Amino acid sequence: MPTLVRPVVDALGEFLARIETTLPRFIAAVLFLVFAYLIVKLLQVATRQALSRLYPADERLVVDFGVLVVTVAAWFGAVLTLLTILGMTQVAASLGTAAGFLALGVSYALSDMIADTVAGIYLLRDPDFNAGDTVTTADVTGEVLAIGLRKSRLELDDGDVLVLANRAIEQRWRRET
Repeated sequence: MPTLVRPVVDALGEFLARIETTLPRFIAAVLFLVFAYLIVKLLQVATRQALSRLYPADERLVVDFGVLVVTVAAWFGAVLTLLTILGMTQVAASLGTAAGFLALGVSYALSDMIADTVAGIYLLRDPDFNAGDTVTTADVTGEVLAIGLRKSRLELDDGDVLVLANRAIEQRWRRET
């Protein structure tokens, strides 16, 4: 009987020793998560307030998107830091590197859409380019029907509606009087 008890006691002793060395990291990780949650909430509120001052209420989508981007970036950084606290620095470094390459690939794949969106923001903020204005762009003249984040719609003289990417409009347009 004593030969069976000895391995159990040794295993229990090893288990308790590992808990004793792991417990401080676990407590630090829990405290960090509480701190990270508070910081992310603070960043969300600050970002929403800042963007709400820049964009009118009818452009809430831009504000919500900005808050989402800040939230995802903050939580990703928090997760990488949490992994480091838990002693998984190589995993954190690998995830950070992989996320960088993924972001690079996505930004390259979406470069036209990003260019349209940035141009759309400029067009939406431009006091000289509004719905109802007659403009000439891309070798056509028409009345601006709608300005979206990615595309704008012009009504031509013959009644047709032309949808153009904002990057094509923003590069070169002129207002007709």
